[in-house]
Amino acid sequence: MGFFESLFGGGADINEEMQRAESVGDHAVIDVRSADEYATGHVPGAVNIPLDRIRTARTPYPNLSLPLFVYCLSGARSARACTELRILGYESVTDMGGINRWSGSIVKGRG
Repeated sequence: MGFFESLFGGGADINEEMQRAESVGDHAVIDVRSADEYATGHVPGAVNIPLDRIRTARTPYPNLSLPLFVYCLSGARSARACTELRILGYESVTDMGGINRWSGSIVKGRG
């Protein structure tokens, strides 16, 4: 992966990772963008935990072995969030990259 790809989400493909997430059974999808960004459009089923709250937010996932799939806008924040989640003890954390590459439907609103 080149320098610009690492900065702008050229690595992971969110579409492929969502397919993998759905194939593993029980899992969680986390959007680490701000609440306002999340409201403008997010992947169906994603829960919003902004990056700046990832360590302090009361995570809705007490099972540390639950597979977590994380994304943001371009992939930079999701990479940092994955590091933080691993520090918190989560065993299966996948950086899906950025929603800017998402080809599926999106859900608007905060809920």
